[in-house]
Amino acid sequence: MTTITKADFIDSIADALQFISYFHPTDYIHALTEAWEREQSAAAKDAMAQILYNSRMCAEGRRPICQDTGLVVVFLKVGMGVRWETDTDVNAMVNEAVRRAYSHPDNVLRASMVSDPLGARINTGDNTPAIIHTEFAPGDKLEIKLAAKGGGSENKSRFKILNPSDSLSDWVVETVPQLGAGWCPPGMLGIGVGGSAEKAMLLAKEALMEPIDIHELQSRGPVNRKEELRLEIFDRVNALGIGAQGLGGLTTVLDIKINDFPTHAASLPVALIPNCAATRHIEFSLDGSGPAVLTPPARSEWPDVVWKADESARQVDLNNITREEIADWKPGERLLLNGKLLTGRDAAHKRIQQLLEAGEPLPDGVDFNNRFIYYVGPVDPVGDEAVGPAGPTTATRMDKFTDMMLDQLGLIGMVGKAERGATARESIRRHGAVYLMAVGGAAYLVSKAVKSSRVVAFEELGMEAIREFDVVEMPVTVAVNARGESIHETGPNEWRIKIEEIGRPG
Repeated sequence: MTTITKADFIDSIADALQFISYFHPTDYIHALTEAWEREQSAAAKDAMAQILYNSRMCAEGRRPICQDTGLVVVFLKVGMGVRWETDTDVNAMVNEAVRRAYSHPDNVLRASMVSDPLGARINTGDNTPAIIHTEFAPGDKLEIKLAAKGGGSENKSRFKILNPSDSLSDWVVETVPQLGAGWCPPGMLGIGVGGSAEKAMLLAKEALMEPIDIHELQSRGPVNRKEELRLEIFDRVNALGIGAQGLGGLTTVLDIKINDFPTHAASLPVALIPNCAATRHIEFSLDGSGPAVLTPPARSEWPDVVWKADESARQVDLNNITREEIADWKPGERLLLNGKLLTGRDAAHKRIQQLLEAGEPLPDGVDFNNRFIYYVGPVDPVGDEAVGPAGPTTATRMDKFTDMMLDQLGLIGMVGKAERGATARESIRRHGAVYLMAVGGAAYLVSKAVKSSRVVAFEELGMEAIREFDVVEMPVTVAVNARGESIHETGPNEWRIKIEEIGRPG
């Protein structure tokens, strides 16, 4: 009989969570490298270069790939012959491992979990509790699958019960464009089919833990309907031209994974969950011989990609920026930001709205007039860092606050990731403002541009507090210009047509 000790179990999970925070799975590195090598869209190729370069930097520096270090999802398969040596329950041990991993002094990870989700939404401070799924199986081993799932991709999860005669492929191809770019493509799509509503979602989530092997499947050919669908959906989604970060390009997904389960004759439950560019998952087993041994990837797994700012990129002085200067910026244009940059996310915007509605002044030092705001919730710094990994969060969530910020507070620019909605774009156009995009999945690279950081207001909000960054050559792309034109519309539209032409014979 196998005995799993409390110490081995907690240490293994804590070590694994640290491990996946800074090591991409090698299958993802290889797949993204192949996509980068063949990408023809300059904007998408640059975004993928940033992600690959960031990946290697994180591996070398042992710092998070993304500032959103995720909610922890754990799948436990417990052998019936396993015996536990512990004074507490399994869930408590998992949460203790999460607590230790996310507070590790050498690599602090961002705590993102909030309690009372319909009320106060107070950060739990240690990223607990984890989402835990447990099943029992024959044998005397404990199999563990872990993922750290970022909010940007998790928020794009979709579920629908189709008619049995409906096409899964059609539903996915209709659904993916509606997700926008907030899930930070290129990544994977996990698809669950069958069972019940909750079973389909679990199937989709667990599918994301499987290795990327679509190219092997293409080479050998499908042997069943599920594999046929993987290839069909892979080709059709990439033909949409969405591309890396939604900028338009050849590669939107690196793989399609499908898990299925028997279902009711009247039903076809289907779930879709995307995995982002910060793909973080691992699996291992414990057999009673000690904690898991995790082997880091070799340096040779990464391509020799060294990202450098485009020499033609426009240098921008944020300390002296004017509406007249930003008026001629073009969608897709690359910029390098220099100077003072305020930060703020959902919670900060809500606080500002409450103050304005109550007729109260903003906190001392908070002045958005002729300023830019960066939608970010950074990781805490370690060592001599000014700030920890500080990549962008999904800007669409701030759309409902955009007119308030531009009209009442004089803001002229915003920086985030993914597209803006129609209402936000119209407000940007009406106020002659701009929205810039930083690359999701390149958080450590972005943080290197931040030379100093200080909390300006709402310190109690933790990572959602308003800060002032002093940045030097922070790389961004014009996503929505002062005329309301969006690269997230023009880019995919252009590349959808190009992909059709590439695919035409002759």
